Amino acid sequence: MVLDLVLIGLAITLGPLHNTAFILLLSAPGGVRKGLAFILAWLACLVAVIAAVILLTGGNPPKRNSNPSTAALALKLALGLGMVVYGEGKRRRDPKPRPAPKWMARLDGVSLWFAAALGFLLQPWAMVAAGGATVVQAHLSSIGSYLALMGYVLLATSSLLAMELYATFRPETAHVRLAALRSWVDGHQDQAIVALSLVIGLWLVGKSIYGLVG
Repeated sequence: MVLDLVLIGLAITLGPLHNTAFILLLSAPGGVRKGLAFILAWLACLVAVIAAVILLTGGNPPKRNSNPSTAALALKLALGLGMVVYGEGKRRRDPKPRPAPKWMARLDGVSLWFAAALGFLLQPWAMVAAGGATVVQAHLSSIGSYLALMGYVLLATSSLLAMELYATFRPETAHVRLAALRSWVDGHQDQAIVALSLVIGLWLVGKSIYGLVG
């Protein structure tokens, strides 16, 4: 479970779309407060998914080859296949960088509530769902499981937290460097999405098949 959560958490935090939107929020007037609203909504979503899974399992992983265990593996398999198909389809398209969505250009004037809504809407929900399906294996009688879940949430939010802290304590330097980071992300967005989708998708497919036939 721990390795799966580490890989999924890394894939979530490295996702280019929400990172680009977050950089634009930080660059706007009142950007630090808007960034905080985004992060709080982001964290709330991750915690809510984990809490929902734990409520369903009671903090005890289902027995191997039971219906709940098989359903969790089947969900991870479906999500993994979907990521592989999406990533491969995107890889075969025109490799030229595409312009950022028009709505991103209007982020400088959004409210705190809208920034929070973006924290919900821009979650990479396929990855988050894969993380939720992995949490089915959590055994909450073990301190290691608590630490793994906390580490997963922090890892999945680490890029946002790093940029928020940087913009808070080094605002002038952060403005320049985050603009450069956004430019780099814009030029490599498609490649990043393809790589993350294929790597995590293939991992989920392999682990799920192994679990279903093992």
